[in-house]
Formats: sequence, structure tokens, C-alpha cells
Amino acid sequence: MNTGKHVAVLLGGWSAEREVSLRSGKAFADALGRMDYRVTRIDVGRDIATVLTTVRPDVVLNVLHGRPGEDGTLQGLLEIMGIPYSHSGVLASSVAMQKDVAKTLLQAAGVPVAEGLTAARHEAAKQHLLPRPYVIKPIAEGSSVGVFIVTQAHEHPPQELYREDWAFGERVLIERYIPGKELTCAVMGNTALDVIEIVPTMRFYDYEAKYAPGGSKHVLPAQILPKVYQRVRRMALQAHRALGCRGVTRADFRYDDTTGGTEELVCLEVNTQPGMTETSLVPELAAHAGITFDELVQWMVEDASLNR
Repeated sequence: MNTGKHVAVLLGGWSAEREVSLRSGKAFADALGRMDYRVTRIDVGRDIATVLTTVRPDVVLNVLHGRPGEDGTLQGLLEIMGIPYSHSGVLASSVAMQKDVAKTLLQAAGVPVAEGLTAARHEAAKQHLLPRPYVIKPIAEGSSVGVFIVTQAHEHPPQELYREDWAFGERVLIERYIPGKELTCAVMGNTALDVIEIVPTMRFYDYEAKYAPGGSKHVLPAQILPKVYQRVRRMALQAHRALGCRGVTRADFRYDDTTGGTEELVCLEVNTQPGMTETSLVPELAAHAGITFDELVQWMVEDASLNR
């Protein structure tokens, strides 16, 4: 197939998730090359507007994770430049990246979320602001960077929050810990795919568990009751729509199926730029639905547009 379409794959950048973006971007560019698209790989720097003006692509495949590719900044630039792009638009990207704002919108749309609060990182380091166990996470980071699970065994909150080189923002989100299963579901367009249960082989589903080979075990389809399975799918699509997302997203959940537990199901967050590495979840979910990786990438390119 020779489409004649010139696709710029934006990868890398300067966020804490740079390495993951480089791997995702390579996979995307390789797939496009197999399909005879004209491909330009761009490691994004602060001169990206100048580079895009020179390259003049027909479409941008945005494979950045974290800022500026996931928070609406790049999306706004592409809207101004009139270059169609993949994934969600300015508002949805910005809102989904701000976990506290996203939680408010999800809750208003009827999607259950974990109770919590926001606080200055130094305040969160001084004393336990929620009963243990609880989770501390940056408000605007992905890939579980800067996340702490505080248990009864922790007499004090994580003192890393005091570090001068802390790079994850001055305010953090503190949430009640939900025991049980970690579940995830992808949405592609207007369709919710299947549900994966993630079983970390490390302490929890952190950055290493996400992207290191063998860091986690993926159970697909998730071994949960059919009614819960379908509820996860409905909630993923509901969350996608509540935030105004487009293209491909992935919603993460916790489900308390512990003995004597509450059977509570909550949405943790919606990822508007989910990882696409060899260990990532969305390609696995797509394959389970009979969609090859190349077909997934092609769909994302052809779905690209403005005013997203």
C-alpha cells in the first residue's frame, strides 16, 4: 500500500517519560514504514514549531508521554499550525493530565473514583493526611513516576517529598488505597476493548513494572465476574466521553475483590497518550480484538484531525 501521506512521528521530548516515548515512537515509525507511509521521526525539542514548519507533514502522530505532548500544550500548537494530529485534543488532554480536575469531572459523570485530597508536597511529608493505607501521586505525571503507597508499616510519610530535586510538581494527590485487582481497559474511537488484569511481579504497578520485560503479568481477559468485566468496559467508555477524549485512551481501575472486601470498583485515571512499547497494554488489547499493531497505527493516522 502506498498512501502518499507524510506522517511526522513526534517522540522523545523532555518529560520524565522520555525513554518510554522514544520506544513507543520507534514502534510507530517502524509500523508506518512497513505500510509505505512517508515517515519523519522528530525528537521533540522546544523548537518544535520551527521543525514542523520545515518538515511540513500531512499528519502528526503524537507519541509523546507527559508534558508537553500529553497536557494540551502541543495540541494547541498543532491547532494553530493547522496540522491534523492523533489522540485527544487540547481540552481533554489538559483535563486528563490534571488528575484532581479529571476526578471531579469523572465523579460528576457518574464514574466512581477514590476519595482523596490535594496538598502541598511538604505538607504531605510532615504528617499522614489520610488514614493508612493511602497513595501519594503527582497531580500531572504518568507511568506511575513519583508514586508512593503508604501502609501501616510506614510510621512517617515518604520523606522523598522534601527533596530539593523533586521534579513532579509542588502539589500532590493523596487517595485512599483500594486493595484488590489492578484492571485496565482501552477505548478505540467509540468502542471499549477488553479488560486486562495487571499482576505486578514487583512491589506495585510502577514505572519498572510497566516497562521492564517481566515487570508484570497481564491476564487477558481478566479473571473477574462477567458483570464486573462489562462494568469496567462501560466505565472506560463513560470516562473517555466524560473528559471529551478522542482516538485511543486507556482507563485504569482498582477492584476490591479481597476476602470480606467491598467489591468496590473505582477509576484511577484516564491516559490520553497510553504507552505503545513492546510491553504496553493497548497493543495487547487491540491484538486480542483481532487488530494488528500495524492496523492500530494506521487507524490512528487515518483518525487524525483538527478540532479534536
